[in-house]
Amino acid sequence: MAKYFTDVSRTFNEYLLIPNLIKRTHTPDKVSLETPLVRFKKGKKSDIYLKIPMLSAIMQSVSDDRMAIALAKEGGLSFIYGSQSIEDEAEMVRRVKLHKAGFVESDSNVKPDATISELLALIESTGHSTTAVTDDGSAHGKLLGLITSRDYRISHVDMNDPVSKYMTPIEKLICGSTDLKISECNDLIWDHKLNTLPIVDKEGNLSSMVFRKDYEAHKENPNELLDDQKRYLVGAGINSRDYEERVPALVSAGADVLCIDSSEGFSEYQKDTIAWIRKKYGKKVKVGAGNVVDAEGFRYLADAGADFIKVGIGGGSICITRETKGIGRGQASAVIDVAKARDEYFKETGEYIPICSDGGIVYDYHMTLALAMGADFVMLGRYFSRFEEAPTAKVNINGSYYKEYWGEGSNRARNWQRYDMGGKAKLSFEEGVDSYVPYAGLLKDNVAVTTYKIKSTMCNCGALSLPEFRKKARLTVVSSTSIVEGGAHDVLVKNNQNNH
Repeated sequence: MAKYFTDVSRTFNEYLLIPNLIKRTHTPDKVSLETPLVRFKKGKKSDIYLKIPMLSAIMQSVSDDRMAIALAKEGGLSFIYGSQSIEDEAEMVRRVKLHKAGFVESDSNVKPDATISELLALIESTGHSTTAVTDDGSAHGKLLGLITSRDYRISHVDMNDPVSKYMTPIEKLICGSTDLKISECNDLIWDHKLNTLPIVDKEGNLSSMVFRKDYEAHKENPNELLDDQKRYLVGAGINSRDYEERVPALVSAGADVLCIDSSEGFSEYQKDTIAWIRKKYGKKVKVGAGNVVDAEGFRYLADAGADFIKVGIGGGSICITRETKGIGRGQASAVIDVAKARDEYFKETGEYIPICSDGGIVYDYHMTLALAMGADFVMLGRYFSRFEEAPTAKVNINGSYYKEYWGEGSNRARNWQRYDMGGKAKLSFEEGVDSYVPYAGLLKDNVAVTTYKIKSTMCNCGALSLPEFRKKARLTVVSSTSIVEGGAHDVLVKNNQNNH
């Protein structure tokens, strides 16, 4: 006879926090959201700490190098998606590690014989009015000049004219060298009243650009997530099929941590993957595993050597695993169960293995609930997919802007490795959908609001750190009527723009 879990499978929406005494010392500015990313022994510290408990999901529509840089600036971490070629994923990791704050790789570049018509089409696609003119039209070709919207009047030019006719040639440009610090570049910008400073190497090839408008962003961010060489931290997704080739490439590129990307992690395939990594690299290479939804799954991956374990099956906004396969568990119940197993494992072995709540987040307060229930951090897909830095296209639908967002189990992603069960190398059926999400602007602005909400709630519960929050949190199950009561009701709302 089948085994039955008698407890109801619950979601975050079914819980509320009960406030504790707020003391005068409980203010958001005193709250720390720092949290360990990878396993550590009792009395020791984790090798990697997050400044904020937020990871971006291992998805094509969420985590590329641009997202990784933006999130690391705020203290979180991205896992570059693994459903691409080994070479392309390694190159994304490499770009994050080589990135220097304030030095921007030019994404608007043309050859000198490109027409004004072609230039305008490029500006339309990138939204950037400053374009580098290089000999081969690439971001790192020999710099010949710059052309901006101030160099021509559309009504007075022939659309077939070459950009070389209107550009400011290299001889008339002030450029910086690749050995300059960002502070020195900013001095050149201010001293010469520039809007853009091209950075070129000794051979005259374009390296990057520094912009006046980014000056404020160049100031040191106290939450930046950096390694010991002052480079941004970045994670990378792997699978249980080609890890013998993919892992060495990612480690060589500089990935700080890996994570096996799978819809179901309670698997011998994941155990074998971790075992291979341990045999080749020992404990030097950090690797997360998952996803699981109960204590048994957690224990299996913990014993296998996972450095952190992801929790959640079927709760993602674009995931239809529960619909197609009838497998999963309410995200709140899964986190509560696995958090308990994590604490028991720590008492038994003296090793603490952080857990990640992955999926089921609809509102910002759901992140806070996940942390209260025991998650060390959360992994977010839809949340980050809405931002400017997400790698997808921004589209206008009926006057409103949206970003494309699709699941790794969708036919568009075709990430069959994520759902691999040892069969043919293909996606047999879809476990994700293709969708749109409302465009929400810059990551920095949104993350600032979300983390302030988390800190404020922690103060309501009398906690100034995440471990203290987990210890002091008091939660109550709410009825369906209570859920309705919790929102605006019995009034006509003037402008219903909830920040999700």
